Parts: sequence; structure tokens; C-alpha cells
Amino acid sequence: MASVIASTTQPPSRASDPLHAIDADGPDKADPHFPQEAIAAGAAPPHTGSLARRMMLIAAGWISILLLVGGVALDRTLTSLVTQQFDEQLNYMLTAMIGSAEIGPEGEVYFNRPLGDQRFLEPNSGLYWQISGKGHEDFPSYSLWDRSLSVKMDKFDSQARFFDSSQFVGEPLRVAQRAVVLPGSDTEWWFTVAAARDELDSQIANFRSILVWSFAILGIGLFVMAMLQTWYGLSPLRRIRLAIARIRTTGTNRVTDPLPQEVQPMVEELNALLAHSDRQAEEARTHAGNLAHALKTPLTVLTNAATARSQDLDEAVLRESAIMRRQVDHHLARARAAGRRAGGLARSNAMESAQAVQRAVARLYPNVRFDIDGAEDPQVALERQDLDELLGNLIENAAKYGGGSVFVTVDPEPESRMCTVWVEDDGTGIPESERVNIFARGTRLDTEKPGTGLGLAIVRDVVESYGGTITLAESEDLGGLLVKMCLPRAE
Repeated sequence: MASVIASTTQPPSRASDPLHAIDADGPDKADPHFPQEAIAAGAAPPHTGSLARRMMLIAAGWISILLLVGGVALDRTLTSLVTQQFDEQLNYMLTAMIGSAEIGPEGEVYFNRPLGDQRFLEPNSGLYWQISGKGHEDFPSYSLWDRSLSVKMDKFDSQARFFDSSQFVGEPLRVAQRAVVLPGSDTEWWFTVAAARDELDSQIANFRSILVWSFAILGIGLFVMAMLQTWYGLSPLRRIRLAIARIRTTGTNRVTDPLPQEVQPMVEELNALLAHSDRQAEEARTHAGNLAHALKTPLTVLTNAATARSQDLDEAVLRESAIMRRQVDHHLARARAAGRRAGGLARSNAMESAQAVQRAVARLYPNVRFDIDGAEDPQVALERQDLDELLGNLIENAAKYGGGSVFVTVDPEPESRMCTVWVEDDGTGIPESERVNIFARGTRLDTEKPGTGLGLAIVRDVVESYGGTITLAESEDLGGLLVKMCLPRAE
């Protein structure tokens, strides 16, 4: 039966199947990111760097940016506050000058009381004042000695204005200036107070030094905290690595350590992968047992015929060799199908497969009448080769053991979650008491017709491996056996 189906629906060869190519050759050697010499040496796949290093670089970058922006903003704020306080002192002196100024008999300006700061009387003390008016000589403080202040008399301004000046070499100044018209005079008098910036610059330098050191310590502390956070945050991944190492060294097959909920889905997927590997190993053992069971009888027949020097030894060798070849081909195909199912991309049209199998079986049983009905495009989550093998076993059994009529119904309930395939015949059927045992390996109810007794057992194994079910009942229409096979639909 397998040879006939293969002639009508040839499965893809290993060379044309990308999943088989990967299984046979290991990692994809066409990947440009995977070094060829590493493949030749059996090295591990390349990684994309350290996750902890990425987190630390991101943390360091954000800490640096935030501290830099915050430091600049705080520096400007404190500088503005210190400068404002310095200007308020100059404005206080300027107001005191204006309040003490009067016009003399000859139109000159004088103070009716001395200014309180002693530095105005000390030459080059760093604190100076000067009164200037158009058409009048400047009236300077003793601290100016033989120098004078440059006054900006571009426009009359009754409000004090402040600016920096570098008119004295080696002595930068902070200047406060205001224009006033004194009683008894029509002259615009410009009152100016200037102070060396040494004290102001010293205060700014002091708080900047404190600011830099404070932010440096804060940055180091935040970076250390980020390191500790990264180390503690990634500790569950280290625990997972140790758990996987225990699986490899102790033979356990599950990760049971309590872990945070963020990594629990990964652990569940890992446990599911381990369970899948266990199922594949069990399938491999089952395939080996099936193959050994199938080959044992032909080998025994050949051994007995050779020992007895039977006259029909040639015919026995050809017959039993064909049986063994069919079993070997079938189980090799089953092993490849198990690998293809791991990819999770299987998709086949159930009606097309049923029609192809019907045409193949019709060649073996030309006297049997076949009828196929049902939906035209039901898609099931099975590989085409496995689906052909399942339908081939069921339809061939119906043709072999039935009374001459086989009725196949594909997906009679399209709204169901599973795709159902019914295979009915008009034979004698199977007694209800034997319907469970018939799925056991080697069980045959009709020993007069050739066979190995593995057909229905293999069908059940394949169907269950894909998540489906298979049951036996009595056909209401034909009176023989009804095989109901439920297969998962393709997404």
C-alpha cells in the first residue's frame, strides 16, 4: 500500500525539504552571522553581547544625562541667586548715595552725610562710586584714586541697571548705574557704584565645587545602585542556568525552582520543551519496538526456511524481504514525520489526500466501489505524508476486509473544532468487545489475509501524536465497520 501511495503522491526529498536539511546539516550554514570556522569547530552559536552590560550602559547613559542637565540647571539657578544678592548690595549703596546727594550753590553735587562703607575711602579697595553729569566734572570716590569709571549715558534710565565691566585691567567689575534729576538742578546725574567681582566669583566657584563633588558622588552612588539592581534583577536567569545545568548533570527533566512571575512563562516553555523532548524520545522507542516487532516474524520465517532448506526459499525471501522493506520505509517516514511535527507548520488538505489515496487503493482493488463525500477544502494540522499514510491504512483495510463498498466522508461538521473523517465499509465489522484490543500491535482478526497487524496500531499512534482521536463503531448505512478519525484543524 505504501509503495502505491508513494507513486501517486511523492513526498519531498530531504534535499528539497528545508527542515530536513537543517536536521541533517546542523545549524544553517548560509547564515552570514554564523562563522563558518565556528561551525567546523563545533562551537556554540554567537551571542549578541551581555544583557547586564546593556542594562549598565543604559543606566550609565541616563544617569550621566540627567545629572548633567540637572547640574547645569542648578548651576545657573544658584549663579543667578548669588549674582542677584550681590546686585542688591550694590543697589542698596546706590540708593544710599542718591538719598545723601544734594546740589551745592555752584550747581555741584555733594553728600550731606558720609557714606558708611570704609572701603570708599581706601585707594584701589575694590569698591567705588562716581557721579557724572553732562557739563560737569566727575565726582569720584577716594577709592578710585587717579582712575575714573566709564559711564554709559546713552539714555535716561530711572531704574538701576547692572552689568559687568572689564575697564580696569586685572580687576573685573560688577557695575550698578542709575540716572537721577536732583531737586534744584536740571542736569541728568548718573550715579554709579562698582565692585570688584572677586568676592562674587569666589562664591560662585565655591558652590560650583560643592555642586560638582556632590553630583559626582551622587552619580557614583546611582551607578553602584544600578549595578546592584542589575545583579539582583538578573539573578533569576542565573538560577535558571543552574537549574538547566542540574537537568544535564542529574537527569531531572523539569525546572521546579520558584522564580519571579516575569520569567515564569519562559520556565513553562522550557518545561514544555523538555516534555516535548521526552515525548519524542518515547516515540522513538515506540518506533523501534514497532519495527523490531514487525521484522521479527519475517526473520523467523526466513530462518526456518533456510534451516529446513525449503523448496520455496526464493519465494519466501522475496516475500518476506518485501514485507521488511515496507516496514523499514514506513518507520523511517514516521521518524522524519516526528521531526517535521516539531516545526509546528504542518498543513494538508484532507479531501485532496483522501482522493489521492482512493485512486491508489482502487488500483489494488479494482472490484471495490469507492464513494467520497464531504467538504472540499478542510485543512488539518498534519504533514501530507502522514495524512496519506493514515487514510491509506484505513481505506485499504476497508477495501480488504469489507464486502466491496467503501464510503469516505470528509469533515461532515465544518463548524467543529476538529476535522472528522469517516471511513465505512459493508463487511462483517468488528465486535464491540474486540474494538479496544484491535489497536494493540500484532492483533489481527482475519488471519487468512496477508498483513502484519500493525496498521491500526500505527494509525492510532500517529493520530494521537498529532493531538487527535480515533474510534470504532458500526456503520448505520453500510452495516460494516465505521472508523471515526478526528484530526486537529490547521490554524
